[in-house]
Amino acid sequence: MDRSRVFVALWLHTIGFHGDRMRRRSFLSCIAAAGLVGRAKFEFAQNASSQDLLHVETQTIPHWRGFNLQWERRHTDETQPAFQEFDFATMQEWGFNFARLPLSYWIWGSPKDWTYINETPLKEIDRAIALGKQYGIHINLNFHRIPGYCINGRELEPADLFTGRKEERERALTAAVFHWRTFAKRYKEIPSEQLSFDLINEPPKMRSYEGAFQERYVEVARALITAIREEDPKRLIFSDGINIGQNPVIEFAEWNIVQCTRGYQPKAVSHFGASWVPKDEYETMKPPTWPLLDDKGIFWDRARLKQEYVDKYKLLTNKGVQIHVGEWGSYNKTPHGVVLAWMSDSLSVWKEAGWGNSLWNLRGDFGVLDSGRQDVAYEEFRGHKLDRKMLELLRNA
Repeated sequence: MDRSRVFVALWLHTIGFHGDRMRRRSFLSCIAAAGLVGRAKFEFAQNASSQDLLHVETQTIPHWRGFNLQWERRHTDETQPAFQEFDFATMQEWGFNFARLPLSYWIWGSPKDWTYINETPLKEIDRAIALGKQYGIHINLNFHRIPGYCINGRELEPADLFTGRKEERERALTAAVFHWRTFAKRYKEIPSEQLSFDLINEPPKMRSYEGAFQERYVEVARALITAIREEDPKRLIFSDGINIGQNPVIEFAEWNIVQCTRGYQPKAVSHFGASWVPKDEYETMKPPTWPLLDDKGIFWDRARLKQEYVDKYKLLTNKGVQIHVGEWGSYNKTPHGVVLAWMSDSLSVWKEAGWGNSLWNLRGDFGVLDSGRQDVAYEEFRGHKLDRKMLELLRNA
């Protein structure tokens, strides 16, 4: 082992993760200047034991179906639960068995000090895992915001995990490894039947001149997977595809992880009226229909969905790689009849392929409860407004 890494470990052990923040910042500045942070990553990628950790026994996942559940606690109110027991109980009642929790490291950490860990909010994640066990719901922890990257507000990070100067990329990667290693240590006694990790939400969109993004993503994923398996060799790991989660990463085929994909195509249907989506991601700006003819003359129907969702992953599935649709759904501005027809085709394609899925979200603009659609005859359900037609589509898939 590199003596520099021993020095880093001894220092962190001496001051503790909750110790003097100024001393930790000064220390990290010193090691960054000395080039030690950048070297830490290469140990994960190059030594023989780390390579062995990338090739653990293949794990076959059940047909997991469910929802994304968002963190709800406000920073100013530590008495508010971050996750509602109602959600877990309702999912069990309806026959679902999977909850993806998209998390921001800002919840327990800080962009101002990437070594800072606040124990209090982690207890809410502990509680969510316990609720999952109680109600038979598999919990999938996803870093929606990881040190150095988030699909939303990426510029708010102090250094970028994918672009910019090499020393900044490596500083972000070292922090990302630190946070995933913290989770791996904390939850190593919980079996993979109950808990899995999802590394990074929606890696950057690749354009023709940005091919290096995939190489960098593979490099980042390798470091994170190795760090997790050094602490917890049997942990089940998911990793999103490249290009905002939409395209397969062939390099993952040998690492025995689950590839996580998306179900948002075409965006003209799934995100009609969504102000946060760049216009160049839409196939057409015309009011959505299903099937849909886009501005390039491409006809979107079930056959096209199969091509986009399933066929492009055959290089992975032919090697035995498990696929799961980590997010999908349609914003509440798309006409309800169009949404249901599109959802029906999407679900049938995934069911035929044997893939599970998790809708974004259970309660909210994309969900089956309290979605705020203007063209739905909602059913009252324990204080919530239920989209019964959408629910039954999901239950029968």
